[in-house]
Amino acid sequence: MEDEILPLCRELGIGFVPYSPLGRGFLTGQIRSFDDLAEDDFRRFSPRFQGENFQKNLDLVERIREIAEKKGCEPSQLALAWLLAQGDDIVPIPGTKKAKYLIENAGAVKVSLTAEELQQIDAAAPKGIAAGDRYEQNGMSTLNR
Repeated sequence: MEDEILPLCRELGIGFVPYSPLGRGFLTGQIRSFDDLAEDDFRRFSPRFQGENFQKNLDLVERIREIAEKKGCEPSQLALAWLLAQGDDIVPIPGTKKAKYLIENAGAVKVSLTAEELQQIDAAAPKGIAAGDRYEQNGMSTLNR
């Protein structure tokens, strides 16, 4: 879908706001196990946070964390900096509940990525690699919970 929508937006001069740019919090590096999610956390019902999908996605986050560590930034900042490097028409708006994460996320604008680093990130987490569907297959969005 992204391969169709983004070129159309660019053709029409429309900016693009990526949905859940930090992977529902996964790309922050703060979620290390299913038990890190509160009992009433909606992500417990998301296929990407269940079973072997959880571990596969956690492995992806670990690759991003390693690149961020070498870069001297947080995984969330690296993810947002990667999005910002995709074009001036890409505007990630990460949600947060805490001021410290708002400040951390804003720090992504100071993370400058080289072409080589962008390639490393693309290789570590290629498009479509996330394990599991975004939503439950029964058609009910986790947003409706």
